[in-house]
Amino acid sequence: MKFLVIEDNATVNRTIRDSLSKLGDCDHTYDGAQGLYLAQSNTYDLVTLEILLPKKNGIEILQEIRKKNNCPVIMISAIGAVEKKIEALRAGADDYMVKPFEKEELAARAEAVLRRYNNNFHTKYVHGNIELDFAVKMLKIDGEYIPLSGKLYEILEYLVRSRNIIIPKEQLFNRIWGFDSETVLTVVEVYMSKLRKTLSAHGCSEYLRTIKNVGYMWRENAEEILEK
Repeated sequence: MKFLVIEDNATVNRTIRDSLSKLGDCDHTYDGAQGLYLAQSNTYDLVTLEILLPKKNGIEILQEIRKKNNCPVIMISAIGAVEKKIEALRAGADDYMVKPFEKEELAARAEAVLRRYNNNFHTKYVHGNIELDFAVKMLKIDGEYIPLSGKLYEILEYLVRSRNIIIPKEQLFNRIWGFDSETVLTVVEVYMSKLRKTLSAHGCSEYLRTIKNVGYMWRENAEEILEK
C-alpha cells in the first residue's frame, strides 16, 4: 500500500511515517502546495494531513482532494478545537487526531479507515502455494522465500490487492513510478517481464495475465484465503 504524509514539522512527519511503515510505503512533503500536487498526481491508499501548513492549508487541500477522488484522509493537527474537527469532518475527513498522539493509535486508526474503504485490506494473502505477507513485504512459494526488488514487490502487491480487476499500464506506472517520473512508460513492460519470469520459475505465472493493449491483471482460478 502507498500513503502520503503532508506535515510541515519534520519530527512529526517522520513519526507518522514510522507509524504507517508496517502497513505500506510513504511519500511525504512539508508544504501544502506540494502536498496537493502529489495527492492529485498519484494514487494513494491513505493521506494524512495537517491543517496548519505553509502555502496551502489542510482544509483547502482536503476540499480539492474530494473534488477528484475518495481517497481516505486522516487529519492530524495541533488544533484540538471541536469546531475545527467538525469543519474537517464535514469537508470530507475520515478521522481526526490531535497532536501529540501515540504511534500505535495512529496505526490502528489507519487500519480501521482502510478496512472501511478496502475489502482487500489484510496483512497477508494466501492462495494455493503462494503467500504474500504485506507487513514484511515477503513472497513465499511452497514455503520458500522468493526475493523481489522493491518495485517488483510493489507491482505484485498492487495487482494482488486489485485481483481480478484489469489495471491499465498507465495506472500501474503512475502508482509505482509516479505521475511526474522521468522514466518512460515502457519500463512497466520490462518489470512485468521480470515478475513473470520469477513466477514462472516456480510454476505460478498463470495468475499474472496480460490483457493486450489494455494492461495487466492478477487472475485467480481457485478460492483464495485472506488472513487478517
